[in-house]
Amino acid sequence: SQEMPMRMYYGILPLLCVLSGSNAFLPSRPSQRSIFAIRQKHESAVILAEGNDPDTCSLEDENAAVSCLLGAGYEPAKQMEPISQVYVAKLEKLSDRFPSSQETNVIRYDRASRRQRSPKLHLSSPMSSSSRVDMEYNELMSDNDLVLVDIVRKKEQAPLSRAFIQAGPRKHLHFEPSKVNAAIVTCGGLCPGLNNVIRELTHSLYYLYGANKVYGITGGFGGFYKEDYQPILMTNELVENIHHDGGTVLRSSRGGFDMEKILKFLCDKDIQQLYVIGGDGTHRGAYAIHQACVEEDMNISIAGIPKTIDNDVDFIDRSFGFASAVEAAQAGIRTAKTEAMCNVPNGIGIVKLMGRSAGFLAAFAALGSGDVDLVLIPEVPIVLDGPDGILPYIRKRVKEHKYAVVVVAEGAGEELLGESTVVDAGGNRARPMVGEFIEGAIADYFESFDEEATIKYVDPSYTVRSVPANAADSMYCTQLAQAAVHGAMAGFSGFSTGLVNNKLVYLPIPQLIATSPRSMNPHGNTWGRIVAMTGQPNTAAEALPKDEDYEFTLPEPSFPC
Repeated sequence: SQEMPMRMYYGILPLLCVLSGSNAFLPSRPSQRSIFAIRQKHESAVILAEGNDPDTCSLEDENAAVSCLLGAGYEPAKQMEPISQVYVAKLEKLSDRFPSSQETNVIRYDRASRRQRSPKLHLSSPMSSSSRVDMEYNELMSDNDLVLVDIVRKKEQAPLSRAFIQAGPRKHLHFEPSKVNAAIVTCGGLCPGLNNVIRELTHSLYYLYGANKVYGITGGFGGFYKEDYQPILMTNELVENIHHDGGTVLRSSRGGFDMEKILKFLCDKDIQQLYVIGGDGTHRGAYAIHQACVEEDMNISIAGIPKTIDNDVDFIDRSFGFASAVEAAQAGIRTAKTEAMCNVPNGIGIVKLMGRSAGFLAAFAALGSGDVDLVLIPEVPIVLDGPDGILPYIRKRVKEHKYAVVVVAEGAGEELLGESTVVDAGGNRARPMVGEFIEGAIADYFESFDEEATIKYVDPSYTVRSVPANAADSMYCTQLAQAAVHGAMAGFSGFSTGLVNNKLVYLPIPQLIATSPRSMNPHGNTWGRIVAMTGQPNTAAEALPKDEDYEFTLPEPSFPC
């Protein structure tokens, strides 16, 4: 007999009982746990009938695991060396230098504060025993829980892999949560999701751990000491709705790094945890603060959260806000397409997007749109004329389709325009006006054929970074913020957090910044998809031959701050 759906069962049976005039046989509704257990038992029976489920194959016993996997349809990889050694990126722990509280980690949930959305209970007095409910975490992580970096294996690879320690709550804490004073600072340019991270850091410190105080440092690193930028005492009430807005409620800036004054603030306010949100340059500053705290014998955890609109921080799958920026860029591309389609003769729309040294934003925005005919990024040289020239290609495209759309990253074309010697307060070089250059080159090329090109130039650069985070980035920001707080409370320092192979990990800042900013591989799948979609000439330089004796090494990081 076929199984009757549970919802249909509970809808039909009461009706039958009413029609019969009796309610004696109305069943009590089983708990969700009972329903789940019944459903799980049924699904397990189906799996056993069809074969082993690979998700249930335990890897604790090798012989049993092999038998289970073979029964689930797996087979041994041929000519593949198994991973014989895993090298873990070492995290610095404050417990190696300072005594730890070793307090058992539980969720310090305060029903009254959560219900009222009021910070007063946290900031003025300890949680009352009547309102506090200690809840255990569903899963606690240990330092032996690792996430492999080199998960794609090739037969010529050495049987080694790098790994990061998995992020999450630990069983024992280094700090006594009720005595923790924390500070949060945002540095560098804006990015979707900054307010989400600030909000979730604040909520995690108060709701999960019952921290004493949380300070918001306004105006970047300069906010530690400048009179015009006074710190804000963060409350749950203050941050409750900030995630609906773009930008950062703390405001941001570049530069302003003064080690002596920053350490003085940390001492004066009795700060135990500092959360620094920024890109690779900001992380260099964060690690310099960590080193200074170690030298000064200060028991302070320094935690970073990587932020970059260009998605150019190495190792992590993506930076928060990147997906929102790609989504926001679609409006500019649609505008350029509409202008190009509706203006004659020879309509061309050019969109300039951010991307100083990496073309991730331009490439992903183009792929997400599907309406782009030419993509120019910093990693791929621009050839103007000749068989691989973009100008003949664009003219041909316009003749075939009556219009064309071009997306150019702001850092593209340095091989044509040269590098700028002008730098900002954060050490970033000014970029040449590549969008205007391409616009002029296209106009001149059409004019050489006694033709007119109707070119519309769209520059949505700052609009893509000032929007609120979308749902995907909002969830990611929550994960990053909670992971950072868990790591700091456990006593890690000089670390950052991010997704690596879709798992949250703790990354030692020296490893993170040593190879950042990263660039998009011009011989990888992403650029291959661009060329396949647009049909544009592929001017990427030839790939360097692989050296079988190549050994992966990380360069020594530098700290210009």
